[in-house]
Amino acid sequence: MASRLQIQEDESVSLRVTHSNIKSFSADVRFSLQMTVESVKEKLWRKCGTSVNSMCLELYDDTGAKISVLDDNLRQLGFYSPQDGNLDPSSVTSGGWLEDTSLVEKYSISEEAYDKLGGTFRKFKEKLASQNPSILESKISDHYMEDLCANIKVGDRCEVEPGEKRGVIKFVGRAESLAPGFWVGIQYDEPLGKHDGMVKGTRYFGCPPLHGAMVRPDKVKVGDYPERDLFEEDEI
Repeated sequence: MASRLQIQEDESVSLRVTHSNIKSFSADVRFSLQMTVESVKEKLWRKCGTSVNSMCLELYDDTGAKISVLDDNLRQLGFYSPQDGNLDPSSVTSGGWLEDTSLVEKYSISEEAYDKLGGTFRKFKEKLASQNPSILESKISDHYMEDLCANIKVGDRCEVEPGEKRGVIKFVGRAESLAPGFWVGIQYDEPLGKHDGMVKGTRYFGCPPLHGAMVRPDKVKVGDYPERDLFEEDEI
């Protein structure tokens, strides 16, 4: 069968390889014009991961117009008269879902069908509620431990359990980024905390790094708790 191009042994072409389903993939690859289409696919498989059997090669010019489809695995690349330009190894996975999971069809089930299933989380909650109704009513109140804050004021010295950690009160009140109820913000005298007064993106007070903590009021004792002298000796 006559070829559309006489191929010299050392002739090659440089192609910009893109992938219709992996938009971020792009590479400049040099191919010998004597390579078969199947060999080209094998070379591209090592670069983009699309299997040879799933690959469909399309040749484009610099304007983005399709020139030809390389659909005969036994033909040499030179048969298709490629010039330096673009080659797209699309695959049977069309639409770009390899990068955009929103395009992947999600499993869905109707409420009626879900209710008929056994061993679901809904069934577990229903069983739990029937055995102990108070469990589902144990939501923490917005006023949780508010009474314990009556004698806790910003600026008070304090000691925090466990560990008898000493510091100063920096915040008293509700913390929207934490669980409901009242919280106490502490600036420890030593770097025994977890933050600098900012918790989950919300700043409740300011203090040096690793000196801040948010604790429940029942962990705090207010009183005469001076800062410890780290060089004080208990025994002589």
